Amino acid sequence: MRRVILVAVPVSLMCFFSSCMIGPKYAKPTTAAPPAFRGEAGAAQQSSIADLPWWEIFRDPKLQELIKTALTNNQDLRIATLRVEQARQSSVQARSQYYPSVGYEVGLSQGKNESQGVPADSGGKFRGSVLAGFGATWEVDLWGRIHWANEASLANFLSTEQARRGVMLSLVSSVAQSYFELLKLDLLLDIARRNTANFEGSLNIFRQRLEGGTASRIETSRAEAAMASTAANIPDLERRIAIQENEIRLLIGADPGPIPHPGTLLEQTVPPDVPAGLPSMLLERRPDILQAELAVRAANAEVGIASTAFFPQITLTGLLGRGSSPLEAFASGAHSVWSTAASVVGPVYEGRSLRAQKLQAIAHWEETRVQYERAALGAFRDVSNALFNRQKLEEVRDRQAAAVKAYQESVEAASQRYTAGKSSYYEVLEAQQQLFPAENALAETEFERRLTIVQLYQALGGGWKLTDADWSTPPTPKQ
Repeated sequence: MRRVILVAVPVSLMCFFSSCMIGPKYAKPTTAAPPAFRGEAGAAQQSSIADLPWWEIFRDPKLQELIKTALTNNQDLRIATLRVEQARQSSVQARSQYYPSVGYEVGLSQGKNESQGVPADSGGKFRGSVLAGFGATWEVDLWGRIHWANEASLANFLSTEQARRGVMLSLVSSVAQSYFELLKLDLLLDIARRNTANFEGSLNIFRQRLEGGTASRIETSRAEAAMASTAANIPDLERRIAIQENEIRLLIGADPGPIPHPGTLLEQTVPPDVPAGLPSMLLERRPDILQAELAVRAANAEVGIASTAFFPQITLTGLLGRGSSPLEAFASGAHSVWSTAASVVGPVYEGRSLRAQKLQAIAHWEETRVQYERAALGAFRDVSNALFNRQKLEEVRDRQAAAVKAYQESVEAASQRYTAGKSSYYEVLEAQQQLFPAENALAETEFERRLTIVQLYQALGGGWKLTDADWSTPPTPKQ
Protein backbone atom coordinates (compact mmCIF):
# COMPACT_ATOMS: atom_id res chain seq x y z
CA MET A 1 0.00 0.00 0.00
CA ARG A 2 2.88 2.34 0.80
CA ARG A 3 4.36 1.79 -2.63
CA VAL A 4 1.01 2.54 -4.28
CA ILE A 5 0.66 5.80 -2.37
CA LEU A 6 4.23 6.86 -3.13
CA VAL A 7 3.55 6.37 -6.83
CA ALA A 8 -0.04 7.68 -7.03
CA VAL A 9 0.45 10.95 -5.20
CA PRO A 10 3.38 12.34 -7.26
CA VAL A 11 1.78 11.23 -10.51
CA SER A 12 -1.50 12.90 -9.57
CA LEU A 13 0.23 16.12 -8.61
CA MET A 14 2.21 16.14 -11.83
CA CYS A 15 -0.93 15.69 -13.84
CA PHE A 16 -2.77 18.35 -11.86
CA PHE A 17 -0.14 21.01 -12.44
CA SER A 18 0.73 19.98 -15.97
CA SER A 19 -0.60 21.46 -19.18
CA CYS A 20 -3.11 18.65 -19.70
CA MET A 21 -6.12 20.89 -19.09
CA ILE A 22 -8.50 20.93 -22.04
CA GLY A 23 -10.75 23.86 -22.96
CA PRO A 24 -10.75 27.44 -24.28
CA LYS A 25 -8.94 30.13 -22.33
CA TYR A 26 -11.37 32.82 -21.21
CA ALA A 27 -11.06 36.23 -22.83
CA LYS A 28 -13.12 39.16 -21.61
CA PRO A 29 -15.63 40.27 -24.28
CA THR A 30 -15.00 43.63 -25.85
CA THR A 31 -17.23 46.12 -27.58
CA ALA A 32 -16.48 49.44 -29.23
CA ALA A 33 -17.58 52.27 -26.95
CA PRO A 34 -18.30 55.70 -28.47
CA PRO A 35 -15.92 58.52 -27.46
CA ALA A 36 -18.80 60.41 -25.82
CA PHE A 37 -22.48 59.95 -25.10
CA ARG A 38 -24.79 61.37 -27.69
CA GLY A 39 -26.73 64.23 -26.16
CA GLU A 40 -24.09 65.24 -23.64
CA ALA A 41 -23.31 68.94 -23.66
CA GLY A 42 -19.60 69.63 -24.00
CA ALA A 43 -16.68 67.22 -24.01
CA ALA A 44 -16.84 63.93 -22.13
CA GLN A 45 -15.57 64.10 -18.55
CA GLN A 46 -13.94 61.51 -16.36
CA SER A 47 -16.30 62.24 -13.46
CA SER A 48 -19.90 61.08 -13.43
CA ILE A 49 -22.94 61.43 -11.21
CA ALA A 50 -22.77 57.63 -11.00
CA ASP A 51 -19.80 58.13 -8.67
CA LEU A 52 -22.10 59.78 -6.12
CA PRO A 53 -24.10 57.83 -3.52
CA TRP A 54 -27.85 57.91 -3.98
CA TRP A 55 -28.44 60.16 -0.95
CA GLU A 56 -26.45 62.95 -2.62
CA ILE A 57 -28.73 62.74 -5.65
CA PHE A 58 -32.03 62.48 -3.76
CA ARG A 59 -31.78 64.96 -0.89
CA ASP A 60 -35.38 64.95 0.32
CA PRO A 61 -35.25 63.55 3.91
CA LYS A 62 -38.56 61.71 3.49
CA LEU A 63 -37.41 60.15 0.23
CA GLN A 64 -34.14 59.07 1.84
CA GLU A 65 -36.09 57.45 4.67
CA LEU A 66 -38.27 55.56 2.18
CA ILE A 67 -35.28 54.35 0.18
CA LYS A 68 -33.48 53.17 3.29
CA THR A 69 -36.57 51.25 4.43
CA ALA A 70 -36.98 49.70 0.98
CA LEU A 71 -33.35 48.52 0.95
CA THR A 72 -34.05 46.76 4.24
CA ASN A 73 -37.52 45.30 3.73
CA ASN A 74 -38.20 44.96 0.00
CA GLN A 75 -39.12 41.39 -0.92
CA ASP A 76 -37.52 41.45 -4.37
CA LEU A 77 -34.21 42.42 -2.82
CA ARG A 78 -34.53 39.72 -0.19
CA ILE A 79 -35.20 37.17 -2.95
CA ALA A 80 -32.11 38.37 -4.83
CA THR A 81 -30.04 38.03 -1.65
CA LEU A 82 -31.24 34.46 -1.12
CA ARG A 83 -30.33 33.64 -4.71
CA VAL A 84 -26.82 34.89 -4.01
CA GLU A 85 -26.60 32.54 -1.04
CA GLN A 86 -27.81 29.63 -3.16
CA ALA A 87 -25.17 30.38 -5.79
CA ARG A 88 -22.50 30.71 -3.10
CA GLN A 89 -23.28 27.27 -1.69
CA SER A 90 -23.36 25.81 -5.20
CA SER A 91 -19.86 27.22 -5.70
CA VAL A 92 -18.73 25.57 -2.45
CA GLN A 93 -20.10 22.25 -3.69
CA ALA A 94 -18.20 22.58 -6.96
CA ARG A 95 -14.98 23.44 -5.14
CA SER A 96 -15.31 20.36 -2.92
CA GLN A 97 -14.65 18.17 -5.96
CA TYR A 98 -10.97 19.12 -5.73
CA TYR A 99 -10.69 17.08 -2.51
CA PRO A 100 -11.09 13.37 -1.80
CA SER A 101 -14.46 12.11 -0.68
CA VAL A 102 -14.05 10.09 2.53
CA GLY A 103 -16.77 7.92 4.02
CA TYR A 104 -17.31 4.97 6.31
CA GLU A 105 -19.13 1.66 6.00
CA VAL A 106 -20.24 -0.86 8.62
CA GLY A 107 -21.94 -4.11 7.68
CA LEU A 108 -23.21 -6.97 9.87
CA SER A 109 -24.86 -10.17 8.71
CA GLN A 110 -26.04 -13.45 10.17
CA GLY A 111 -27.00 -16.50 8.13
CA LYS A 112 -26.50 -20.10 7.20
CA ASN A 113 -23.79 -21.03 4.71
CA GLU A 114 -22.97 -17.28 4.29
CA SER A 115 -19.82 -15.21 4.66
CA GLN A 116 -19.64 -11.45 3.97
CA GLY A 117 -22.79 -11.68 1.90
CA VAL A 118 -21.31 -14.47 -0.28
CA PRO A 119 -22.54 -18.09 -0.10
CA ALA A 120 -20.06 -20.29 1.79
CA ASP A 121 -20.18 -23.84 3.08
CA SER A 122 -20.40 -23.79 6.87
CA GLY A 123 -21.52 -27.35 7.37
CA GLY A 124 -25.09 -26.22 7.82
CA LYS A 125 -24.18 -24.09 10.83
CA PHE A 126 -25.24 -20.50 11.46
CA ARG A 127 -22.43 -18.02 11.28
CA GLY A 128 -22.18 -14.23 10.89
CA SER A 129 -19.83 -11.71 9.33
CA VAL A 130 -18.81 -8.13 9.92
CA LEU A 131 -17.08 -5.45 7.84
CA ALA A 132 -16.16 -1.97 9.11
CA GLY A 133 -13.86 0.55 7.48
CA PHE A 134 -13.18 3.88 5.84
CA GLY A 135 -13.18 4.46 2.12
CA ALA A 136 -11.88 7.36 0.02
CA THR A 137 -12.51 8.36 -3.58
CA TRP A 138 -10.68 11.06 -5.51
CA GLU A 139 -11.00 12.10 -9.12
CA VAL A 140 -7.77 13.20 -10.74
CA ASP A 141 -8.56 16.44 -12.58
CA LEU A 142 -6.17 15.62 -15.39
CA TRP A 143 -8.14 17.31 -18.18
CA GLY A 144 -9.67 20.17 -16.18
CA ARG A 145 -13.29 19.05 -15.80
CA ILE A 146 -13.39 20.05 -12.14
CA HIS A 147 -11.56 23.27 -12.91
CA TRP A 148 -14.13 24.29 -15.52
CA ALA A 149 -17.02 23.27 -13.26
CA ASN A 150 -15.60 25.56 -10.57
CA GLU A 151 -15.12 28.34 -13.12
CA ALA A 152 -18.75 28.10 -14.24
CA SER A 153 -20.03 27.94 -10.66
CA LEU A 154 -17.96 30.96 -9.62
CA ALA A 155 -19.17 32.98 -12.61
CA ASN A 156 -22.78 32.14 -11.76
CA PHE A 157 -22.19 33.17 -8.15
CA LEU A 158 -20.67 36.51 -9.17
CA SER A 159 -23.53 36.97 -11.63
CA THR A 160 -26.09 36.70 -8.84
CA GLU A 161 -24.07 39.29 -6.90
CA GLN A 162 -24.36 41.71 -9.81
CA ALA A 163 -28.04 40.85 -10.18
CA ARG A 164 -28.57 41.77 -6.53
CA ARG A 165 -26.73 45.08 -6.98
CA GLY A 166 -28.91 45.69 -10.01
CA VAL A 167 -32.00 45.10 -7.89
CA MET A 168 -30.70 47.59 -5.31
CA LEU A 169 -30.13 50.27 -7.96
CA SER A 170 -33.49 49.55 -9.57
CA LEU A 171 -35.16 49.69 -6.16
CA VAL A 172 -33.65 53.08 -5.33
CA SER A 173 -34.78 54.38 -8.71
CA SER A 174 -38.28 52.91 -8.37
CA VAL A 175 -38.82 54.45 -4.94
CA ALA A 176 -37.57 57.84 -6.14
CA GLN A 177 -39.76 57.73 -9.25
CA SER A 178 -42.83 56.64 -7.28
CA TYR A 179 -42.21 59.38 -4.72
CA PHE A 180 -41.92 62.05 -7.42
CA GLU A 181 -45.10 60.73 -9.03
CA LEU A 182 -46.86 61.10 -5.68
CA LEU A 183 -45.68 64.69 -5.38
CA LYS A 184 -46.78 65.33 -8.96
CA LEU A 185 -50.28 64.09 -8.14
CA ASP A 186 -50.32 66.39 -5.13
CA LEU A 187 -49.39 69.29 -7.38
CA LEU A 188 -52.09 68.37 -9.90
CA LEU A 189 -54.61 68.11 -7.07
CA ASP A 190 -53.66 71.56 -5.84
CA ILE A 191 -54.03 72.95 -9.38
CA ALA A 192 -57.45 71.29 -9.76
CA ARG A 193 -58.68 72.65 -6.44
CA ARG A 194 -57.40 76.14 -7.19
CA ASN A 195 -58.97 76.23 -10.65
CA THR A 196 -62.21 74.82 -9.28
CA ALA A 197 -62.27 77.67 -6.81
CA ASN A 198 -61.61 80.16 -9.65
CA PHE A 199 -64.46 78.74 -11.73
CA GLU A 200 -66.68 78.84 -8.67
CA GLY A 201 -65.82 82.50 -8.20
CA SER A 202 -66.73 83.24 -11.81
CA LEU A 203 -69.96 81.29 -11.39
CA ASN A 204 -70.90 83.39 -8.35
CA ILE A 205 -70.28 86.56 -10.33
CA PHE A 206 -72.43 85.31 -13.21
CA ARG A 207 -75.22 84.33 -10.83
CA GLN A 208 -75.18 87.77 -9.22
CA ARG A 209 -75.36 89.42 -12.62
CA LEU A 210 -78.10 87.01 -13.64
CA GLU A 211 -80.13 87.99 -10.61
CA GLY A 212 -79.50 91.64 -11.44
CA GLY A 213 -80.71 91.11 -14.98
CA THR A 214 -77.37 91.95 -16.62
CA ALA A 215 -76.41 88.37 -17.54
CA SER A 216 -78.10 85.44 -19.23
CA ARG A 217 -78.67 81.87 -18.13
CA ILE A 218 -76.20 80.77 -20.80
CA GLU A 219 -73.35 82.44 -18.90
CA THR A 220 -74.16 80.74 -15.60
CA SER A 221 -74.70 77.36 -17.28
CA ARG A 222 -71.33 77.53 -19.07
CA ALA A 223 -69.59 78.61 -15.88
CA GLU A 224 -71.28 75.84 -13.89
CA ALA A 225 -70.27 73.23 -16.48
CA ALA A 226 -66.66 74.46 -16.45
CA MET A 227 -66.54 74.29 -12.66
CA ALA A 228 -68.06 70.78 -12.53
CA SER A 229 -65.70 69.50 -15.22
CA THR A 230 -62.67 70.81 -13.34
CA ALA A 231 -63.95 69.60 -9.97
CA ALA A 232 -64.33 66.07 -11.36
CA ASN A 233 -60.53 65.87 -11.46
CA ILE A 234 -60.31 66.16 -7.66
CA PRO A 235 -61.75 62.74 -6.65
CA ASP A 236 -59.92 61.10 -9.53
CA LEU A 237 -56.60 62.56 -8.35
CA GLU A 238 -57.37 61.54 -4.77
CA ARG A 239 -57.95 58.00 -6.03
CA ARG A 240 -54.64 58.00 -7.91
CA ILE A 241 -52.81 59.36 -4.85
CA ALA A 242 -54.10 56.50 -2.70
CA ILE A 243 -53.01 53.95 -5.33
CA GLN A 244 -49.59 55.58 -5.61
CA GLU A 245 -49.15 55.49 -1.84
CA ASN A 246 -49.98 51.78 -1.85
CA GLU A 247 -47.39 51.26 -4.58
CA ILE A 248 -44.70 52.92 -2.46
CA ARG A 249 -45.77 50.87 0.56
CA LEU A 250 -45.26 47.72 -1.50
CA LEU A 251 -41.74 48.84 -2.45
CA ILE A 252 -40.83 49.39 1.20
CA GLY A 253 -42.33 46.06 2.23
CA ALA A 254 -45.30 47.45 4.18
CA ASP A 255 -49.07 47.01 4.16
CA PRO A 256 -51.18 49.47 2.13
CA GLY A 257 -51.50 52.83 3.83
CA PRO A 258 -50.74 56.54 3.58
CA ILE A 259 -47.29 57.96 2.92
CA PRO A 260 -46.64 61.22 4.80
CA HIS A 261 -44.89 63.57 2.40
CA PRO A 262 -44.55 67.14 3.65
CA GLY A 263 -42.45 68.21 0.67
CA THR A 264 -43.70 69.39 -2.72
CA LEU A 265 -42.58 68.52 -6.21
CA LEU A 266 -41.19 71.98 -6.93
CA GLU A 267 -39.00 71.76 -3.81
CA GLN A 268 -37.17 68.77 -5.30
CA THR A 269 -34.05 70.36 -6.73
CA VAL A 270 -32.67 69.35 -10.12
CA PRO A 271 -28.83 69.18 -10.21
CA PRO A 272 -27.49 71.95 -12.45
CA ASP A 273 -24.65 69.75 -13.70
CA VAL A 274 -25.01 66.04 -14.43
CA PRO A 275 -21.80 64.74 -16.05
CA ALA A 276 -22.28 61.32 -17.58
CA GLY A 277 -18.62 60.30 -17.61
CA LEU A 278 -16.81 58.23 -20.22
CA PRO A 279 -18.82 55.62 -22.16
CA SER A 280 -16.03 53.08 -21.67
CA MET A 281 -16.42 53.36 -17.90
CA LEU A 282 -20.11 52.53 -18.22
CA LEU A 283 -19.11 48.98 -19.14
CA GLU A 284 -17.32 48.66 -15.81
CA ARG A 285 -20.09 49.82 -13.49
CA ARG A 286 -23.54 48.89 -14.82
CA PRO A 287 -24.69 45.73 -13.02
CA ASP A 288 -26.56 44.34 -16.01
CA ILE A 289 -23.51 44.66 -18.28
CA LEU A 290 -21.26 43.03 -15.68
CA GLN A 291 -23.85 40.28 -15.32
CA ALA A 292 -23.84 39.75 -19.10
CA GLU A 293 -20.04 39.56 -19.02
CA LEU A 294 -20.15 36.89 -16.31
CA ALA A 295 -22.63 34.94 -18.42
CA VAL A 296 -19.98 34.84 -21.16
CA ARG A 297 -17.44 33.59 -18.62
CA ALA A 298 -19.78 30.83 -17.43
CA ALA A 299 -20.58 29.80 -21.00
CA ASN A 300 -16.85 29.63 -21.78
CA ALA A 301 -16.43 27.26 -18.83
CA GLU A 302 -19.31 25.13 -20.10
CA VAL A 303 -17.40 24.72 -23.37
CA GLY A 304 -14.43 23.53 -21.30
CA ILE A 305 -16.59 20.97 -19.49
CA ALA A 306 -17.96 19.69 -22.80
CA SER A 307 -14.41 19.42 -24.17
CA THR A 308 -13.20 17.26 -21.26
CA ALA A 309 -16.04 14.78 -21.83
CA PHE A 310 -14.05 13.31 -24.75
CA PHE A 311 -11.27 12.17 -22.42
CA PRO A 312 -11.19 9.43 -19.78
CA GLN A 313 -12.10 10.11 -16.17
CA ILE A 314 -9.46 8.86 -13.72
CA THR A 315 -10.52 7.95 -10.17
CA LEU A 316 -8.45 6.71 -7.25
CA THR A 317 -10.12 4.74 -4.43
CA GLY A 318 -8.93 3.26 -1.17
CA LEU A 319 -10.33 1.17 1.68
CA LEU A 320 -9.01 0.51 5.20
CA GLY A 321 -10.87 -1.43 7.89
CA ARG A 322 -11.58 -4.77 9.52
CA GLY A 323 -13.66 -7.73 8.53
CA SER A 324 -14.24 -11.22 9.86
CA SER A 325 -16.35 -14.29 9.60
CA PRO A 326 -17.49 -15.58 11.98
CA LEU A 327 -18.43 -12.59 14.12
CA GLU A 328 -16.44 -13.71 17.17
CA ALA A 329 -13.18 -13.37 15.23
CA PHE A 330 -13.64 -9.58 14.70
CA ALA A 331 -12.26 -8.61 18.11
CA SER A 332 -9.05 -10.56 17.57
CA GLY A 333 -7.76 -7.96 15.12
CA ALA A 334 -6.42 -10.66 12.82
CA HIS A 335 -8.65 -9.72 9.91
CA SER A 336 -7.55 -6.28 8.71
CA VAL A 337 -8.88 -5.18 5.33
CA TRP A 338 -7.32 -2.67 2.95
CA SER A 339 -7.30 -2.01 -0.74
CA THR A 340 -6.26 0.61 -3.29
CA ALA A 341 -7.56 0.92 -6.81
CA ALA A 342 -7.52 3.16 -9.82
CA SER A 343 -10.17 3.27 -12.51
CA VAL A 344 -10.22 4.84 -15.93
CA VAL A 345 -13.60 5.41 -17.57
CA GLY A 346 -13.91 6.98 -20.97
CA PRO A 347 -16.13 7.06 -24.05
CA VAL A 348 -15.64 4.85 -27.08
CA TYR A 349 -18.74 5.49 -29.13
CA GLU A 350 -21.50 7.94 -28.20
CA GLY A 351 -23.30 8.34 -31.49
CA ARG A 352 -22.00 11.93 -31.92
CA SER A 353 -23.64 12.87 -28.61
CA LEU A 354 -20.47 14.34 -27.08
CA ARG A 355 -19.70 16.33 -30.21
CA ALA A 356 -23.26 17.70 -30.25
CA GLN A 357 -22.95 18.71 -26.59
CA LYS A 358 -19.76 20.62 -27.30
CA LEU A 359 -21.24 22.36 -30.34
CA GLN A 360 -24.28 23.26 -28.26
CA ALA A 361 -22.01 24.76 -25.58
CA ILE A 362 -20.12 26.76 -28.21
CA ALA A 363 -23.37 28.09 -29.66
CA HIS A 364 -24.49 29.12 -26.18
CA TRP A 365 -21.15 30.88 -25.62
CA GLU A 366 -21.60 32.80 -28.87
CA GLU A 367 -25.14 33.70 -27.81
CA THR A 368 -23.89 35.17 -24.53
CA ARG A 369 -21.34 37.28 -26.40
CA VAL A 370 -24.11 38.73 -28.58
CA GLN A 371 -26.22 39.36 -25.49
CA TYR A 372 -23.29 41.21 -23.93
CA GLU A 373 -22.98 43.42 -27.02
CA ARG A 374 -26.72 44.08 -26.94
CA ALA A 375 -26.57 44.98 -23.24
CA ALA A 376 -23.75 47.45 -23.93
CA LEU A 377 -25.62 49.08 -26.82
CA GLY A 378 -28.78 49.28 -24.72
CA ALA A 379 -26.83 50.99 -21.95
CA PHE A 380 -25.41 53.60 -24.33
CA ARG A 381 -28.95 54.21 -25.64
CA ASP A 382 -30.39 54.61 -22.13
CA VAL A 383 -27.81 57.24 -21.19
CA SER A 384 -28.22 59.12 -24.47
CA ASN A 385 -32.01 59.18 -24.14
CA ALA A 386 -31.78 60.49 -20.58
CA LEU A 387 -29.33 63.22 -21.63
CA PHE A 388 -31.58 64.34 -24.50
CA ASN A 389 -34.61 64.30 -22.20
CA ARG A 390 -32.83 66.49 -19.68
CA GLN A 391 -31.68 68.97 -22.33
CA LYS A 392 -34.99 69.31 -24.15
CA LEU A 393 -37.21 69.25 -21.07
CA GLU A 394 -35.42 72.33 -19.77
CA GLU A 395 -36.47 74.17 -22.93
CA VAL A 396 -40.02 72.80 -22.72
CA ARG A 397 -40.31 73.86 -19.09
CA ASP A 398 -39.19 77.44 -19.83
CA ARG A 399 -41.77 77.83 -22.59
CA GLN A 400 -44.58 76.24 -20.59
CA ALA A 401 -43.81 78.48 -17.60
CA ALA A 402 -44.04 81.51 -19.89
CA ALA A 403 -47.38 80.24 -21.24
CA VAL A 404 -48.80 79.72 -17.73
CA LYS A 405 -47.74 83.20 -16.70
CA ALA A 406 -49.39 84.68 -19.80
CA TYR A 407 -52.62 82.76 -19.19
CA GLN A 408 -52.70 83.90 -15.56
CA GLU A 409 -52.42 87.50 -16.70
CA SER A 410 -55.11 86.85 -19.30
CA VAL A 411 -57.53 85.48 -16.68
CA GLU A 412 -56.93 88.46 -14.42
CA ALA A 413 -57.40 90.98 -17.24
CA ALA A 414 -60.51 89.22 -18.60
CA SER A 415 -62.10 89.12 -15.13
CA GLN A 416 -61.48 92.84 -14.63
CA ARG A 417 -62.89 93.67 -18.08
CA TYR A 418 -65.98 91.51 -17.50
CA THR A 419 -66.64 93.06 -14.10
CA ALA A 420 -66.36 96.51 -15.67
CA GLY A 421 -68.76 95.46 -18.41
CA LYS A 422 -66.15 95.81 -21.16
CA SER A 423 -66.12 92.16 -22.30
CA SER A 424 -68.38 89.13 -22.49
CA TYR A 425 -68.27 86.02 -20.33
CA TYR A 426 -66.65 84.15 -23.21
CA GLU A 427 -63.34 85.91 -22.60
CA VAL A 428 -63.31 84.96 -18.93
CA LEU A 429 -64.24 81.32 -19.48
CA GLU A 430 -61.86 80.95 -22.41
CA ALA A 431 -58.95 82.33 -20.40
CA GLN A 432 -59.70 80.13 -17.39
CA GLN A 433 -60.18 77.03 -19.53
CA GLN A 434 -56.82 77.60 -21.23
CA LEU A 435 -55.01 78.18 -17.93
CA PHE A 436 -56.00 74.86 -16.34
CA PRO A 437 -54.45 72.49 -18.95
CA ALA A 438 -51.41 74.76 -19.24
CA GLU A 439 -50.75 74.42 -15.50
CA ASN A 440 -51.24 70.68 -15.71
CA ALA A 441 -48.77 70.44 -18.60
CA LEU A 442 -46.21 72.44 -16.64
CA ALA A 443 -46.64 70.14 -13.64
CA GLU A 444 -46.08 67.09 -15.85
CA THR A 445 -42.92 68.65 -17.27
CA GLU A 446 -41.62 69.46 -13.80
CA PHE A 447 -42.12 65.80 -12.91
CA GLU A 448 -40.40 64.65 -16.10
CA ARG A 449 -37.40 66.87 -15.32
CA ARG A 450 -36.90 65.13 -12.00
CA LEU A 451 -37.66 61.72 -13.42
CA THR A 452 -34.89 62.23 -15.98
CA ILE A 453 -32.34 62.52 -13.17
CA VAL A 454 -33.59 59.22 -11.74
CA GLN A 455 -33.34 57.57 -15.15
CA LEU A 456 -29.88 58.97 -15.83
CA TYR A 457 -28.57 57.85 -12.44
CA GLN A 458 -29.88 54.34 -13.06
CA ALA A 459 -28.66 54.24 -16.66
CA LEU A 460 -25.15 55.20 -15.57
CA GLY A 461 -25.01 52.48 -12.91
CA GLY A 462 -25.19 54.95 -10.05
CA GLY A 463 -23.69 54.10 -6.68
CA TRP A 464 -21.25 51.60 -8.16
CA LYS A 465 -18.59 52.60 -5.61
CA LEU A 466 -20.85 51.78 -2.65
CA THR A 467 -20.30 48.65 -0.62
CA ASP A 468 -23.28 46.49 0.24
CA ALA A 469 -23.39 47.98 3.73
CA ASP A 470 -23.23 51.54 2.38
CA TRP A 471 -26.34 51.05 0.27
CA SER A 472 -28.67 50.51 3.21
CA THR A 473 -26.83 52.51 5.92
CA PRO A 474 -26.37 56.03 4.55
CA PRO A 475 -25.32 58.88 6.81
CA THR A 476 -27.91 60.99 8.61
CA PRO A 477 -30.06 62.78 5.99
CA LYS A 478 -29.15 66.38 5.40
CA GLN A 479 -31.80 68.82 6.58
